Amino acid sequence: MDGDGTRDARGTHANPVPRPAGPPEVPAKPPEAPAVPPRPARAPGASDGSAFLTWLRTPRPQALPGVWRFGHRPRPEEEAERVPGRQLLSGAVIAFLVGWLIWSLLWNGYLGGWWLLPLYAMIPDSWAEPHSFASVVVVYAYYVLIAGIVMVGVGRLGRWGEIWRRYGPPAWRRAVPGAVPAPAPEEDPAAWPALRAAGAHDAAERLAADARSGLMRDVDHARIARAWQGVQRGRHSLATFTGAVLSHGSAACPHPSGARDLPVRQARHDLVTGQVRIGTAADDARNPYAYRGTGLALGPDLLGTSLLAVGPAGSGKTGSVVRPLSESLCLHALAGRAAVVVVGAAGADLGLADAYDVVVRIGNPDSVYDLDLYGGTTDPDEAAVILAEALAGDLTDQHQGGDTRRSTTVLAQLLGPFRAVHGRFPGVPELRQLLDGAPGPLAELRAGLRAAGQESLLRELDARERQQGRPGDVGGVLADRVALLDRPAFAPFFDTSGQSRPFSLKALDHPVRVRIDLPQRGHADASRMLARLVLAQFTASVSVREDRSLFACLVLDDASGVVTPEAVRGVQRLRSAGAGVVLTLRTLDDVPRPLRGPLLGAIGCRMALSGLTPWDGQDFAEVWGKEWTEARDVTDRQIIAETPAGKAVHMLRRVITGKAPTARAVTVRQVERERWSASELAHAVPAGHAVLSLTSVKGEHAPPLLVDLRG
Repeated sequence: MDGDGTRDARGTHANPVPRPAGPPEVPAKPPEAPAVPPRPARAPGASDGSAFLTWLRTPRPQALPGVWRFGHRPRPEEEAERVPGRQLLSGAVIAFLVGWLIWSLLWNGYLGGWWLLPLYAMIPDSWAEPHSFASVVVVYAYYVLIAGIVMVGVGRLGRWGEIWRRYGPPAWRRAVPGAVPAPAPEEDPAAWPALRAAGAHDAAERLAADARSGLMRDVDHARIARAWQGVQRGRHSLATFTGAVLSHGSAACPHPSGARDLPVRQARHDLVTGQVRIGTAADDARNPYAYRGTGLALGPDLLGTSLLAVGPAGSGKTGSVVRPLSESLCLHALAGRAAVVVVGAAGADLGLADAYDVVVRIGNPDSVYDLDLYGGTTDPDEAAVILAEALAGDLTDQHQGGDTRRSTTVLAQLLGPFRAVHGRFPGVPELRQLLDGAPGPLAELRAGLRAAGQESLLRELDARERQQGRPGDVGGVLADRVALLDRPAFAPFFDTSGQSRPFSLKALDHPVRVRIDLPQRGHADASRMLARLVLAQFTASVSVREDRSLFACLVLDDASGVVTPEAVRGVQRLRSAGAGVVLTLRTLDDVPRPLRGPLLGAIGCRMALSGLTPWDGQDFAEVWGKEWTEARDVTDRQIIAETPAGKAVHMLRRVITGKAPTARAVTVRQVERERWSASELAHAVPAGHAVLSLTSVKGEHAPPLLVDLRG
């Protein structure tokens, strides 16, 4: 079947993405702290059908944005008033003693015999004989009734029920994870009720049998569910889907690579909800009560508004944020739900190369793939826009008509004539010569255009020659930037003659997994320029996709020098295009000051990691705003005794407590304060923690939360 997860991951070129030989074995994961339900030892369905069924049937209730929904138990919005344990136990003991005293007074007659009047009124005279069996039974039953009434009264007074719930068997049962009960057949996700309702009973039975026998994995379930969505939308026929399932079972509708899982997983994933767990909300007073102690997770519903993580080196950006998100997006790609491009420095911890379909190692002669310098487009104007953003995007000013527009015009004046003559765009050495104004290449272009009768393109070339050398001409600046790529280390790359295997971001129409390694040592400026190129190509490609239900995400492990005015405008358009970006920065100083506010405003999910500087914290504090909170002012006023007895009592109290007698006055008022101040972000975030605010594509918000990234 040619479903959402079965299309070939190709770009605009004829070379297909390489396909691994088969699904790798999933290694066992290290055990975690006890949870409800317990974490399986391996990917669900990898070996045992019962583990997969338990995982699939685990409740996933609707929750607040960012809450890990797998086995989640919702908490109330407000914290209930909780009596301290010492006070609760002492009150229970005192209530018991009071009850004992009342019963003793009643039994010994110190309170009179009025409490026996109902007994005398109910007992017949025939039972009043001494030592009558009936009278003994009734009398002692009455005593038990009165004692029970006294016990119930003092039990309510002493909150014995709360002690039972807090320290008794109910608390023990909550601490022990229980088995997930099997739901009704019509509600059992393992029985595929949607397929049965559509009449595909045979396909549902085949998938249910594979699930029970342990042949189905979580990726298989997500991939087949995605293919079924294509049937419901009318993109594929029910007969084709049913035939594929009956023939291949849980291996139906495969990813073009043939892989059914990643070689290794480090994070905890739930492909039913599409979430990956990144940490735990700290039990901190600054976190809303409903979030405290709950797992925090990210998914396409949140990444669709993009994510910005800022923290110094060693704060955990790559290991705690980028690596789990890249892993999750690769799993989504295997399920036919997403296309992901991960960009980082060579050697960064972004997962194994076998976890990706395409690995572009720029500057490495062993790289199988090349990067298309022009994004796979055949339009000279579009290619000029993308290339101008990469070469001179960081040089632009904030008003329109800056260097980007002039750079676009200069490049379009050269790319159009070159493509008309040669049928392709220029390579890096050829483009450098054209921008430098070398007479030989320009004369060759002019002769070719005259021979082809391209008068309009001749006028473009004439205009370029007239502008060369004039004040304000950006041709020389562009030539200097292109010279960063015209180095011996990059000689085999960016080839446009068709002799290499260039990868184009036009392939994001398909569920492809791409990793691009940028050179860092000795080529930092070239790396930043290539990162801008990839970001520009990504924003241009995802906006013209046909299938926007396929989530596309670009992960930039280091976005230093990448944020430009056009990049910010491109990020703002991604939410409506079914796409998002993940950017990490060591500091906001890597972003020009005029762009920090627009960048933080365009990004929906913002993360400030530990070790942030106060001036970076100030930008986060401003974008997170303020909230109304209750402030309590406590004033202690010394009590002055006027009588000799009062002075004696005060003296005795001072000797015992060591403090003068005071009267406390409490003033409660509503004040507006910052959710997180710059000082708190710089000094109050523990190591391994981060402050994270979330926004979903539906507009739901989560306030800044203190998150333990190690939990």
